[in-house]
Amino acid sequence: MEAEDWDDRYGGDELVWSAEPNQFVAAHLSDLAPGDAIDLAAGEGRNAVWLASRGWRVTAVDFSSVALAKARQRAEANGVELDLREADLRQWNPEPDSVDLALIAYLQLPHAQQRQIVAAAGRAVRPGGTFFLVAHDRSNIERGHGGPQDPSVLPDVELVTGALQGFDIERAEVVTRQVDTDDGPRQALDTLVSARRPG
Repeated sequence: MEAEDWDDRYGGDELVWSAEPNQFVAAHLSDLAPGDAIDLAAGEGRNAVWLASRGWRVTAVDFSSVALAKARQRAEANGVELDLREADLRQWNPEPDSVDLALIAYLQLPHAQQRQIVAAAGRAVRPGGTFFLVAHDRSNIERGHGGPQDPSVLPDVELVTGALQGFDIERAEVVTRQVDTDDGPRQALDTLVSARRPG
Protein backbone atom coordinates (compact mmCIF):
# COMPACT_ATOMS: atom_id res chain seq x y z
CA MET A 1 0.00 0.00 0.00
CA GLU A 2 1.21 3.48 -0.86
CA ALA A 3 0.70 6.77 1.01
CA GLU A 4 -2.53 7.50 -0.84
CA ASP A 5 -3.97 4.14 0.23
CA TRP A 6 -3.17 4.86 3.87
CA ASP A 7 -4.56 8.39 3.52
CA ASP A 8 -7.84 6.82 2.44
CA ARG A 9 -7.77 4.33 5.29
CA TYR A 10 -7.11 7.04 7.87
CA GLY A 11 -9.62 9.43 6.28
CA GLY A 12 -12.51 8.98 8.70
CA ASP A 13 -13.03 10.78 11.97
CA GLU A 14 -12.65 7.62 14.03
CA LEU A 15 -9.29 6.15 14.95
CA VAL A 16 -8.26 3.16 12.86
CA TRP A 17 -6.23 1.76 15.76
CA SER A 18 -6.67 1.91 19.51
CA ALA A 19 -6.00 5.14 21.36
CA GLU A 20 -3.82 3.16 23.76
CA PRO A 21 -0.22 2.24 22.97
CA ASN A 22 0.51 -1.21 21.64
CA GLN A 23 0.56 -3.63 24.55
CA PHE A 24 4.11 -4.82 23.86
CA VAL A 25 5.40 -1.27 23.48
CA ALA A 26 3.92 -0.32 26.84
CA ALA A 27 5.14 -3.47 28.57
CA HIS A 28 8.71 -3.37 27.30
CA LEU A 29 9.50 0.33 27.12
CA SER A 30 7.85 1.68 30.27
CA ASP A 31 10.99 1.28 32.38
CA LEU A 32 13.35 3.08 29.99
CA ALA A 33 14.67 6.48 31.04
CA PRO A 34 13.27 9.12 28.65
CA GLY A 35 15.45 10.60 25.95
CA ASP A 36 15.21 11.10 22.20
CA ALA A 37 13.07 8.65 20.25
CA ILE A 38 11.93 7.99 16.70
CA ASP A 39 8.68 6.19 15.94
CA LEU A 40 8.89 4.92 12.36
CA ALA A 41 5.60 4.28 10.53
CA ALA A 42 3.94 6.07 13.44
CA GLY A 43 0.44 6.15 11.93
CA GLU A 44 -2.03 8.00 14.14
CA GLY A 45 0.61 8.39 16.83
CA ARG A 46 -0.66 6.17 19.61
CA ASN A 47 2.82 4.95 20.57
CA ALA A 48 4.48 8.33 19.96
CA VAL A 49 1.97 10.14 22.18
CA TRP A 50 2.41 7.54 24.92
CA LEU A 51 6.18 7.97 24.80
CA ALA A 52 5.88 11.76 24.84
CA SER A 53 3.57 11.57 27.85
CA ARG A 54 6.38 9.73 29.65
CA GLY A 55 8.89 12.49 28.93
CA TRP A 56 10.40 11.33 25.64
CA ARG A 57 11.23 13.79 22.86
CA VAL A 58 9.61 11.95 19.96
CA THR A 59 9.97 12.28 16.22
CA ALA A 60 7.03 10.49 14.60
CA VAL A 61 7.57 9.58 10.95
CA ASP A 62 4.92 8.40 8.48
CA PHE A 63 4.18 8.86 4.80
CA SER A 64 0.47 9.46 5.36
CA SER A 65 -0.30 13.14 5.89
CA VAL A 66 -3.78 12.17 7.09
CA ALA A 67 -2.36 9.89 9.78
CA LEU A 68 0.04 12.60 10.92
CA ALA A 69 -2.79 15.11 11.16
CA LYS A 70 -4.54 12.70 13.52
CA ALA A 71 -1.31 12.24 15.46
CA ARG A 72 -1.06 16.02 15.86
CA GLN A 73 -4.65 16.19 17.15
CA ARG A 74 -4.01 13.34 19.55
CA ALA A 75 -0.83 14.99 20.85
CA GLU A 76 -2.64 18.29 21.41
CA ALA A 77 -5.50 16.52 23.18
CA ASN A 78 -2.99 14.86 25.51
CA GLY A 79 -0.96 18.00 26.12
CA VAL A 80 2.27 16.70 24.59
CA GLU A 81 4.47 17.72 21.67
CA LEU A 82 5.60 15.56 18.76
CA ASP A 83 8.03 16.34 15.97
CA LEU A 84 5.98 15.10 13.01
CA ARG A 85 7.80 14.18 9.80
CA GLU A 86 5.99 13.26 6.60
CA ALA A 87 8.42 10.95 4.85
CA ASP A 88 8.57 7.64 3.01
CA LEU A 89 10.86 5.38 5.03
CA ARG A 90 12.03 3.76 1.82
CA GLN A 91 13.80 7.03 0.96
CA TRP A 92 14.33 8.61 4.41
CA ASN A 93 17.15 7.83 6.80
CA PRO A 94 17.38 9.05 10.38
CA GLU A 95 20.58 10.72 11.51
CA PRO A 96 23.12 8.18 12.82
CA ASP A 97 23.66 8.10 16.60
CA SER A 98 20.78 10.54 17.11
CA VAL A 99 18.29 8.74 19.37
CA ASP A 100 18.06 6.68 22.52
CA LEU A 101 15.13 4.65 21.19
CA ALA A 102 14.13 3.53 17.71
CA LEU A 103 10.63 2.05 17.54
CA ILE A 104 9.01 0.27 14.61
CA ALA A 105 5.49 -1.10 15.10
CA TYR A 106 3.65 -3.04 12.38
CA LEU A 107 5.55 -1.84 9.34
CA GLN A 108 4.50 -3.83 6.28
CA LEU A 109 6.86 -3.67 3.31
CA PRO A 110 8.71 -6.17 1.12
CA HIS A 111 11.50 -7.92 2.98
CA ALA A 112 14.41 -6.13 1.30
CA GLN A 113 12.89 -2.77 2.20
CA GLN A 114 12.19 -3.90 5.76
CA ARG A 115 15.84 -4.93 6.20
CA GLN A 116 16.96 -1.55 4.88
CA ILE A 117 14.70 0.34 7.30
CA VAL A 118 15.61 -1.83 10.30
CA ALA A 119 19.30 -1.30 9.55
CA ALA A 120 18.82 2.48 9.23
CA ALA A 121 16.88 2.57 12.49
CA GLY A 122 19.65 0.61 14.18
CA ARG A 123 22.29 3.06 12.98
CA ALA A 124 20.23 5.90 14.47
CA VAL A 125 20.51 4.44 17.97
CA ARG A 126 23.20 5.89 20.21
CA PRO A 127 25.48 3.63 22.27
CA GLY A 128 23.45 2.41 25.23
CA GLY A 129 20.18 2.96 23.36
CA THR A 130 17.36 0.59 22.45
CA PHE A 131 15.87 -0.76 19.24
CA PHE A 132 12.35 -2.19 19.51
CA LEU A 133 10.18 -3.76 16.82
CA VAL A 134 6.83 -5.50 16.89
CA ALA A 135 5.07 -6.69 13.73
CA HIS A 136 2.67 -9.26 12.38
CA ASP A 137 4.76 -12.42 12.12
CA ARG A 138 4.86 -14.35 8.87
CA SER A 139 3.52 -17.43 10.66
CA ASN A 140 0.36 -15.53 11.61
CA ILE A 141 -1.10 -16.22 8.18
CA GLU A 142 -1.43 -19.94 8.84
CA ARG A 143 -1.46 -20.14 12.63
CA GLY A 144 -2.85 -16.82 13.86
CA HIS A 145 -5.68 -14.37 13.31
CA GLY A 146 -6.03 -11.19 11.27
CA GLY A 147 -3.29 -9.04 9.81
CA PRO A 148 -2.03 -8.94 6.23
CA GLN A 149 -2.23 -12.18 4.31
CA ASP A 150 0.75 -11.51 2.04
CA PRO A 151 3.88 -13.26 3.38
CA SER A 152 6.15 -11.04 1.29
CA VAL A 153 5.43 -8.05 3.58
CA LEU A 154 5.55 -9.90 6.91
CA PRO A 155 8.84 -10.31 8.78
CA ASP A 156 10.09 -12.99 11.08
CA VAL A 157 12.58 -12.79 13.92
CA GLU A 158 15.54 -13.79 11.74
CA LEU A 159 14.88 -11.04 9.20
CA VAL A 160 14.92 -8.38 11.91
CA THR A 161 17.88 -9.62 13.94
CA GLY A 162 19.88 -10.20 10.76
CA ALA A 163 19.51 -6.53 9.83
CA LEU A 164 20.77 -5.25 13.20
CA GLN A 165 24.53 -4.86 13.32
CA GLY A 166 26.43 -4.49 16.59
CA PHE A 167 23.43 -4.92 18.89
CA ASP A 168 22.95 -7.14 21.90
CA ILE A 169 19.68 -8.94 21.23
CA GLU A 170 17.74 -8.98 24.49
CA ARG A 171 14.56 -10.59 23.21
CA ALA A 172 13.70 -12.06 19.82
CA GLU A 173 10.68 -14.30 19.59
CA VAL A 174 7.16 -14.82 18.32
CA VAL A 175 4.62 -13.58 20.86
CA THR A 176 0.87 -14.08 21.15
CA ARG A 177 -1.55 -11.16 21.13
CA GLN A 178 -5.25 -11.57 21.92
CA VAL A 179 -7.65 -10.13 19.35
CA ASP A 180 -11.26 -9.63 20.39
CA THR A 181 -13.69 -10.50 17.60
CA ASP A 182 -17.46 -10.88 17.25
CA ASP A 183 -16.89 -14.63 17.55
CA GLY A 184 -14.84 -14.34 20.72
CA PRO A 185 -11.13 -13.96 21.42
CA ARG A 186 -8.58 -15.06 18.83
CA GLN A 187 -4.81 -15.25 18.94
CA ALA A 188 -2.50 -13.29 16.64
CA LEU A 189 1.21 -14.04 16.29
CA ASP A 190 3.70 -11.17 16.29
CA THR A 191 7.44 -10.86 15.79
CA LEU A 192 9.02 -9.05 18.74
CA VAL A 193 12.66 -7.93 18.82
CA SER A 194 14.20 -5.84 21.59
CA ALA A 195 17.92 -5.02 21.34
CA ARG A 196 20.41 -2.71 22.99
CA ARG A 197 23.42 -1.07 21.38
CA PRO A 198 26.45 -1.59 23.62
CA GLY A 199 28.09 1.49 24.99
